Amino acid sequence: MIRSVLALAALLLVPMAHAQAPVEPFKEGTNYFRIDEPVRPRDPKKIEVVEVFWYGCPHCFRFDPMVKAWQKKLPADVDFYRLPVIWNSVTELHARAFYTAQALGKLDQLHDPLFAALNEQGNPLNSQERVAQLFANYGVTAEQFDKAFNSFGVTSQVNQAKARTLSYRIEGTPELIVAGKFRVNGKALSSPNGTEQASHEKMLQAADFLIQQERKAQQNPVKK
Repeated sequence: MIRSVLALAALLLVPMAHAQAPVEPFKEGTNYFRIDEPVRPRDPKKIEVVEVFWYGCPHCFRFDPMVKAWQKKLPADVDFYRLPVIWNSVTELHARAFYTAQALGKLDQLHDPLFAALNEQGNPLNSQERVAQLFANYGVTAEQFDKAFNSFGVTSQVNQAKARTLSYRIEGTPELIVAGKFRVNGKALSSPNGTEQASHEKMLQAADFLIQQERKAQQNPVKK
């Protein structure tokens, strides 16, 4: 009788132990992808997270408020920044607008209006003149705009954004790049019956997961 009870208890413990085994919530090659040739972070001492976006992308427009809320909760060892994608002349113009606003110290004021112009107001921002007019609405003179827009510093940042777009192998926006090693996009995290918001939430969850993985890797480096 005692043997039968012990045997039954052992059988019951097996599925319980299996259920408690750690399960990776996100899988490489399915939910996120490894970049073939890792890109060196701008600050190697921190865990870099880059949001690759385009002002004309409606998905990026809807993702942006979620990213802002998520960014505020990031720990001190995470270096987050935005990278405007550059695929063609239009995206390059909008990337130059981003870096011009940054150079003028006006990015906080102009980031949302740049999104709104393209996604809500029907303004294509398809010329330097149209971009300059938007900046003028926020106190930037034509002289200030032209000087920053055509500056060496802004041109250098645009060229770096081009290079990173290629190195990250960006196919769509928005995407998150973690530690220069992993690429996360909403398409890989979407489900047939899921919403865009749900896939965006999963993108941020996947980024959190990869940040944790990278933190562990940094704390316990592999000995060669």
